Amino acid sequence: MSHFLSSELTTLEHNEDARFHVLPVPLERTVSYGSGTKGGPEAIIAASDELERLCNGWEPCAQGIFTHPAIDCDGPLPEVMARIAEATRTIVAAGKLPVTLGGEHSLTYGAVSGVAQALGQPIGLVQIDAHADLRIAYQGERHSHASVMHLLASEKDIRLAQFGVRALCQQEVDSRATYNVFRVDAEELVTKGLHAVDLPQDFPELVYVSFDVDGLDPSQMPATGTPVPGGLGFYQALHLVEHALKGRRCVGLDVVELAPNGETAWDFTAAQITYRLMAACGAQVRP
Repeated sequence: MSHFLSSELTTLEHNEDARFHVLPVPLERTVSYGSGTKGGPEAIIAASDELERLCNGWEPCAQGIFTHPAIDCDGPLPEVMARIAEATRTIVAAGKLPVTLGGEHSLTYGAVSGVAQALGQPIGLVQIDAHADLRIAYQGERHSHASVMHLLASEKDIRLAQFGVRALCQQEVDSRATYNVFRVDAEELVTKGLHAVDLPQDFPELVYVSFDVDGLDPSQMPATGTPVPGGLGFYQALHLVEHALKGRRCVGLDVVELAPNGETAWDFTAAQITYRLMAACGAQVRP
């Protein structure tokens, strides 16, 4: 079994006492354009061996990174979501931070559900994405990657903030209004060069980060099933997340929708995003 950043970790840094618990979820069931997301977790983990320990001025891996076996993604989607939820619930209940690697974006429903069950408190969900994912269902599937945020935003104690969206339908516009979704879309972010946006004052203190790699512009991330032009820059997307976490506490994160295409640069980009997000979340408990 491969482990995230295994080439750099000491024995003490790779055990179940680690701060970060990587959870591979090779899910590919509702993709609607390009395919390949089931290979995302393996590609990210393999590319992570080429990362350096130092990230954004410190070594997040010194807090420990433990990689779990991949979640079984066979069977009905509700059962898959229940498996993911049980895994993230157990991780959070142990006082650790789940880092879920996808896999298609539908997995976020299970990941966030487990975190919410463990905490029993309101959660703010910060989403980087080209798409709103707020359809009630897509192609007859409520657990679609295109409707995952509708499922989550409709939960009583989950508040959604979206950055980078540039493809949505009228149903999703209506859902944004219904669920009071905070959003700053890609055109405004990119044309104004925004790297920091303040969340509403009443946004929850506990934050889960969901980073869909198609939130980046296709020039920086073409290895995804649904690329959309006019996307965020690499540093811009990361800075938006890092600013959103200021004064708040990260309780989980996922990186989803990588569809490896044989070009290792994009696998490495997704691995670097994952590690940089660990740095952003781990900095809150940094020694």
